[in-house]
Amino acid sequence: MRDDTPYAVALTGASGMPYALRLLEVMLCGGQRVDLMVSAPAQVVISMETDLKLPGRGAEVRRVLAERYGFDASLLRVFGREEWTAPLASGSSAPRAMVVCPCTTGTLASIAAGTSNNLIERAADVVIKEGRKLVLVPREMPFSAIHLENMLKLARLGVVIMPPNPGFYQGAQSIGDLVDFVVARILDQLGIDNSLSPRWGEPLDDGG
Repeated sequence: MRDDTPYAVALTGASGMPYALRLLEVMLCGGQRVDLMVSAPAQVVISMETDLKLPGRGAEVRRVLAERYGFDASLLRVFGREEWTAPLASGSSAPRAMVVCPCTTGTLASIAAGTSNNLIERAADVVIKEGRKLVLVPREMPFSAIHLENMLKLARLGVVIMPPNPGFYQGAQSIGDLVDFVVARILDQLGIDNSLSPRWGEPLDDGG
C-alpha cells in the first residue's frame, strides 16, 4: 500500500452529522488524503443538523469544506453515488481504509448483502474483499434483530461496528466533547494519532 493512499469516508442519511463533519475536519486538517462520498439523504440531514448546506457538485463540495475548515483542497476528492469510474469502485485502487459515518441501517444491510447498488456500497464491498479495514458507525435506536444480524454478519467478516456511544469518564463539558470522544475512537481504528479526548486513566484537565 502506498503511503499516499487515501482514506474513504462516506456520509449516509442517518442522524449524527456532527460526528461526520468533525471526523473530516480532523483528518483533512491533519494532512490525511480523503475520498468523500455523500448520499442525497445525507445532504438533507446535514442541513437539518448543522448550519452547513452542501452543494450537489463534487468540486463545489470540496471548495465549501476547504473554506470552512481551512485545509489544503488538494487533499480531498468528492465522488457522486453513480460515479462508477471512481478509483473506489475497483480493488486495484482500494482505499487505505473506509468509514461510513453516520451509517444508515439500510446502507448497513446493503453492504451485508453485497448488493453494490451505488458507489458507497461498492466501495465498502471493495474494502471487504481486499482485506482493508471498514468501520461502520450506525446511528439507530433501538436496533432490531434484523439490524443486529446484519452487524454480526459483517463483524464476522472483520468489519468494525461502532455505534456512536460516547463515554462520560473524560469529564465532558459540552456536546463537542462528546462528539470528539466518538471521533477519537474512529481515528484510533484508522491508526491516525490524535489527542481529541482524554483516555481512560489519564488525568483530566481541571481548567486551572
